[in-house]
Amino acid sequence: MQQQPQLLGKPIRILLVDNQTVVRSGVRRLLESRPELEVIGEAGIHADSIALATKEQPDLILITLNEDSDLDILPELLTSSEESRVLILTSIRDPNLHQRAVRLGATGVVLKDTPPEILFKAISKVYLGEVWLSRTSTANVLTRLVRMNDELDAESKKISTLTQREREIVTLIGEGLKNKQIATRLFISEATVRHHFTSIFAKLEVSDRLELIIYAYRYGLIKPPK
Repeated sequence: MQQQPQLLGKPIRILLVDNQTVVRSGVRRLLESRPELEVIGEAGIHADSIALATKEQPDLILITLNEDSDLDILPELLTSSEESRVLILTSIRDPNLHQRAVRLGATGVVLKDTPPEILFKAISKVYLGEVWLSRTSTANVLTRLVRMNDELDAESKKISTLTQREREIVTLIGEGLKNKQIATRLFISEATVRHHFTSIFAKLEVSDRLELIIYAYRYGLIKPPK
C-alpha cells in the first residue's frame, strides 16, 4: 500500500500558477480544504512565477493551462526549482497539447471538469513520483514512444551497415571538409571518396551531402559544432 502524503509528516507544499487571480483564489480554497495540502504561494504564468518558485522551492507546481503558449515557461520553471513536480490543470482536451506538456517536464495533466477528489488523487500520485494522465493521453504517449523506438531501430540498422571508413568520411564531412581534403586526410584518391559517398547515400537513403549532414546530426554520427 502506498504511503499517503499526510503520513510523511509534512503537507505537500504547492505553488499555484495562473494568470487569473479569481481562478487562483478558487483553486486555493479548494486545496486548503485538505489538511495534507499547503498552498505556499500563487503567481501569474510569467516572471513572477519563476521568482516565487526559486524562492520557495515547492514540492509541486500546479499550473492552470489556458493556451498552448502557457507551456513555454515550463523548462525555466523547472530549472528554477529542480525538485518540484508539475501538474497541469486544464479544460483543453487536445491530447497533443497534453503530450507537449509531458515532453516539457509536466508529470501529470488533470481536466478541470473532473471531480475534486480526482485532482487531490492526482496531486498525491504526482508528489509520490508517479505520472498522472488520462487513458487517452497515456495511449497516445505510449504510441508515440513505440513509433520513435521503431524509427530508431530502423535507422540503427542502416547505420550498422556503414564500414569504418564510411564512418570516418561522415565524421570528416561534419567538419566541413570537401572531397579533396577528405582524400588528403585519409590518403585515398578523390575517386575513392566519391565511391564511398555513393555507398553511404545508398545505405542511409539520403540523396546528397546536405541530407547526409542533417541525418548524421540527428542520429549522432557527428556532433553539432559548439
